[in-house]
Amino acid sequence: MSHLKVGDKIPQFSTIDQNENTVTQDNLKGKKSVLYFYPKDDTPTCTNQACNLRDNYNHLLSEGYAVYGISPDKAKKHQKFIAKYDLPFDLLVDTEHEIADAFGVWGEKTTFGKTYMGIRRTTFVFDENGVITDVIDKVTAKDHTNQIMG
Repeated sequence: MSHLKVGDKIPQFSTIDQNENTVTQDNLKGKKSVLYFYPKDDTPTCTNQACNLRDNYNHLLSEGYAVYGISPDKAKKHQKFIAKYDLPFDLLVDTEHEIADAFGVWGEKTTFGKTYMGIRRTTFVFDENGVITDVIDKVTAKDHTNQIMG
């Protein structure tokens, strides 16, 4: 679970997107934004989540949201994921999980009895001033847009 909560300001960060353009917390200000942390490109649950957001992207845009995904994958892997599934939003790079640490979503996970460190799938919704209006830490990948619009 994230240590950030509703009412907190977006932490400062700087990274690159799939095209190696610099993206900072300032890119998320001035409009409502969705920043979703996911473990890995082109895996079943991550693909379901990205495709749900893709399929509802125009609705999110019509409600004034910008959407960004972020994972530890590199820019070239993000490019392939975007191309394969025709994703209309930017994917951000966090190979050293510094941003995930700042948001409190990097931590111990257990899958199939194996414990390891990784991204805890979490979505943050921000208002135009960069203030968190929602934290979704129990993501339903195939219905994620409804959770965001909730």
